[in-house]
Amino acid sequence: MPTGTTIVIDLGKTLSKVSLWDLDGRMIDRQVRPNVPVEVAGARRLDADDVGRWLLETIKTYAEHPVRTIIPVGHGAGVVALTDGRMAFPPLDYEQAIPDDVMAEYRAQRDAFALTGSPALPDGLNFGSQIWWMEQLHGEAMRRATLLPWAQYWAWFLTGKAVSEVTSLGCHSDLWSPQEADFSPMAKRLGWAAQFAPVVRAGDVVGALKPEVAAATGLSPDVEVLAGLHDSNAALLAARGFAEIADNEATVLSTGTWFIAMHLPAKPVDTSDLPEARDCLVNIDVHGRPVPSARFMGGREIETLIEIDTRRVDIKPDQPALLAAVPEVLAKGRLILPTLMRGFGPFPQSRFEWINRPEDWFERRAAACLYAALVADTSLDLIGSSDRLLVEGRFAEAEVFVRALASLRPDTAVYTANAHNDVSFGALRLIDPTLRPQGALVRVEPLDADLDTYRNRWKAEVQAAALGTDA
Repeated sequence: MPTGTTIVIDLGKTLSKVSLWDLDGRMIDRQVRPNVPVEVAGARRLDADDVGRWLLETIKTYAEHPVRTIIPVGHGAGVVALTDGRMAFPPLDYEQAIPDDVMAEYRAQRDAFALTGSPALPDGLNFGSQIWWMEQLHGEAMRRATLLPWAQYWAWFLTGKAVSEVTSLGCHSDLWSPQEADFSPMAKRLGWAAQFAPVVRAGDVVGALKPEVAAATGLSPDVEVLAGLHDSNAALLAARGFAEIADNEATVLSTGTWFIAMHLPAKPVDTSDLPEARDCLVNIDVHGRPVPSARFMGGREIETLIEIDTRRVDIKPDQPALLAAVPEVLAKGRLILPTLMRGFGPFPQSRFEWINRPEDWFERRAAACLYAALVADTSLDLIGSSDRLLVEGRFAEAEVFVRALASLRPDTAVYTANAHNDVSFGALRLIDPTLRPQGALVRVEPLDADLDTYRNRWKAEVQAAALGTDA
């Protein structure tokens, strides 16, 4: 039985978070900071050095606790090259555009979607495309580099031992074959498979803290660091702690910068027929099983629409006013057509448009939530979601959004969970799979409104826009 407390480091795209947990799965403390990219050699990069400094300073504040374990979690589109025992160069930010000629050369190397479950994504979202470009930008270093996914870089940062892990490798990287549970043919052919650090399980112990890390933080040098995992897979592991989800037919919709739907089929399904061109993909869970998934940049789109901090659509005092604005939005046919973040989501090539844009602040925010619900509903259909849906993350408390989803999917039991039962809690379950989330799932009450008419109008407008005609 494990003893002491656990630190989870969750290094996402938008935010870096560090949290401290007790043995019973209760969070003692959480610290958060925004991530700011840097530009190096004309390319947008992840500021790993600054994150590392903040991480050590933050962990140091937990030195008075009996910390025994640290678990790293990271977003799924970062890859780090190590040479001579250090980071060779700052890793690319996945929103950095890759030159067209470089991308065209890379796309010619890719395996078929049916083999990898990785759709062809823009910029550096397939981290195979990042590696291809890094070989041109940093050829000498890349020829002798050891490669690590982003989450496992932080395990190395703390221990000095390099490993890779399957949920990170299997996240739209182009580098993993889900059905073969091995590197993709392209990764092997290009020599990348051999460059990645050895693949271990997410819950495996990588090693103890490096002496210099122990000295800088005041933590015991005996603290163990796990390999860690991809953030959305950590959310999936957290959701499986609820009896309603567990091994049942269910889908988890993780909401943040990205809205990522991960379908947990009660029986194995064929993932080869997922629509690649509509931002569907195959994730790999901690047990190595394929998970049909779909995604869109929901948090970023809402933030763009409301032109202010994303939290404003889920801040508690505003919920009654936002709900009260819904009837007017529906009655006046106030619609938002996709897509604000072109290249992503189920309508990647569609052009954003407001129809009957309201001047009222609450109506605009309510319409943004209805838009997110309509896009999420489309994505859920694409991956065969049914029976149960758990919405977790930042937007689980946006009542217009979750209640609209419940209205749009009347045959699905839609639930929300306490915000603490998310990514960090899922990572904690690597140590103790018997942990159950604090509190119970809450069944979402559908909106008292006719969303079928609204959805039909929205679909017609989306189709008309795609055809270049008027609805």
